[in-house]
Order: sequence, then C-alpha cells, then structure tokens
Amino acid sequence: MQPAWSDDDIEAFRDLARTFFEKECAPHEERWAQQQHVDREVWNKAGALGLLCPSIPEQYGGGGGTFAHEAVIAEEQIRANAGSLGTAVHSTIVAHYILNYGTEEQKQRWLPKLASGEMVGAIAMTEPGTGSDLQNITTRAIRDSGGGQYVLDGSKTFISNGLLANLVITVAKTDPENAASGISLIVVETDGLDGFSRGRVLKKVGQHGQDTAELFYGAVRVPVANLLGEAEGQGFVQLMQQLQQERLVLAVAAVATIEVALRETLRYTKEREAFGRAIFGFQNTKFKLAEVATTAKIARVFIDDCIVKHLRGELDIPTASMAKWWLTQAQCDVADECLQLFGGYGYMQEYPISKVWTDSRIQKIYGGTNEIMKEIISRFL
Repeated sequence: MQPAWSDDDIEAFRDLARTFFEKECAPHEERWAQQQHVDREVWNKAGALGLLCPSIPEQYGGGGGTFAHEAVIAEEQIRANAGSLGTAVHSTIVAHYILNYGTEEQKQRWLPKLASGEMVGAIAMTEPGTGSDLQNITTRAIRDSGGGQYVLDGSKTFISNGLLANLVITVAKTDPENAASGISLIVVETDGLDGFSRGRVLKKVGQHGQDTAELFYGAVRVPVANLLGEAEGQGFVQLMQQLQQERLVLAVAAVATIEVALRETLRYTKEREAFGRAIFGFQNTKFKLAEVATTAKIARVFIDDCIVKHLRGELDIPTASMAKWWLTQAQCDVADECLQLFGGYGYMQEYPISKVWTDSRIQKIYGGTNEIMKEIISRFL
C-alpha cells in the first residue's frame, strides 16, 4: 500500500529509483567500500535518469517534483542495500540552499550542473574543533583590498561527498568578531582552485563507500558573487532553516532501515534452524520480532505524517527534531536487536545485517546530534 504522501507518478519514480540502485549501485557496493568512494561516473548516470535534484524546478534542470521524490530515493537506496551514493547531501540539501538563497544567475549557473551530475555537491560545516557549535567556527572569508573577492582560510572535516565534490557550500565567518551574525555561506567551485586541497578520505565505522573527507582552504580566492543570500551574515539563519529538511531525510532513511532490518531478520530466522527447528519458532525470537514489527509500524506512521506535514509547509522545528532523534535511536536499537538474532553470522560482513548495524550508528550524530535534538525540543515545551 502506497503512503498518503505518494501517488501513481511518485510510485513510477520509485520503480525507476529501485531499478537504478539495484543494477547500477548494489553490485559495486563492496568495491566502493574498499576504495572509500563511488565511481565518479555513477553521478552522471543518476543525473541522466533524473535521479538527482528531483525536487528542483524544471527550469533549473531538476525534476520539478517535491520532497516526496527525495524520500523515495532515500528509501530505495536503503532497500537495495546501496547507500554509498551521497544523493541526500547533493540533492536534498546542497541544491536547496542554492534554490532558496541563490540569485537567479546562481541558480542558472549551478543547479543544472548538479541535476545532470556534471557537478557533485557538498556542504562544509564541521571543523576539527567545532561540531554542533556552529557559531564558533574559525574558517574565515575576508574581502580582499579590492572588495571583489573573498579570501578563505580554514579547514573542515567529516565532509560527505568531500573527495568528489566540485561545488562546496562553505560555512565561514565573514565577520570574525561576531558569532551567529558573522556567519555566511559561500559557494566554492573547487576545480583547479588555487589554495584548495583535500586531506584524507576518513576511515569510518560504517558507510565505508561514502567519501567523507577533510578539506583545507589556504588563501583561497572566491568571487564575492558566490555569496548565498542578499547580504553577509545570513548564513546561520539559512542553516537553521534548511536543517529541518536535512533532519527529515535522515529520519526517512531511519525508518527504511528499520523495515529492512525486520525483513532480513524474518527471512533468516525462518530459514535458519537450531535444535531441530527454525529459530523463529523460539518464543524469545518471536517476541523480539514482534517488538521490532511494532516499532516499524509506529515509525512508519510517524514518518509518513511528518512527510505529509512537510509537503504542506506545516512541519515545525520541534516535530522535525523529534523525528530525527527518536527514529534514528529506534533504528540503532532495532539494528542491534536484529543482529543478535543472527548470532555469530550477524557479525560477519557478508550478511546485510552487519552493514545495517555499522551504518546506523552515525545517524544519531550527524545532522545535529540527538542530544542537540532534545535540547531544541525542550525549548518549545
């Protein structure tokens, strides 16, 4: 049964996304995990099929859809066990900063290239000494003496799509003397850019095929015309506004992961035997999976309601924060319970549940830690 936020056109798009991830991504996931990034051409393949920037208007090269299309992509990636392609960062997050805050010239310049896969997008917030506390970033973007260029100095870390990205929305202080009001967002086109360099592709507990990298800015010169927004100092507000959609897509992925974990564990426990009968036949197994099935049902109802509200422009900050923390916590709990039912095989990498378990852990950290989510919620109580 299709969710309330879907229709026949969206389900047709789902079929396209499912086929792409099953055929073009899933067979390569093991190799991508070893090389720590996807093949560059897969971005172009996704773009050619209309799977990049599906909720960006057609006039800018996008699919002309809604967040529902983004949600479908997030779900089908998880269901195909093919989560390495960083489409959520690229399409759901980066492209929407440009759409919402860019000038007409900026939109025409960058969005079609993101939609086609000619450019890969990233957003650089986190620094080695600054995570959730964005007001205290130290990367600077100071106008040169002529006033026509920013000179960027600083470093970023944990940047998703960091190795392959050639368009990086960089969070920087244009007024270092101020906290939130000194932050601006500057689009950095990295190809052949003097002073810009990439550090390590970081080795992570999970999500091994996603290129998560360090970025360095050493007197990097960027035109002032690359500022997002009507004036300097709007970056912090822009980040707070767009983080709600980022957190929602993480919650979508969490629910899809819960459902996949349940599916795989039911299959395994009904096939695997111990003491002369299927593992599913033991009371502990049945009760544990009954609990997981209940969590999956509640999670699905919650996320579908959030998506409907978001499509109407009615999803508020505390509810988005609730969805992010509660659903990612449930994801990690379910992954752990399900892995346990696989016994020793659950700890072996050839079983999908092990990837579910390792990939899930970061969900409680990025997009704003779950502790930060609770702090935000408490402000509305």
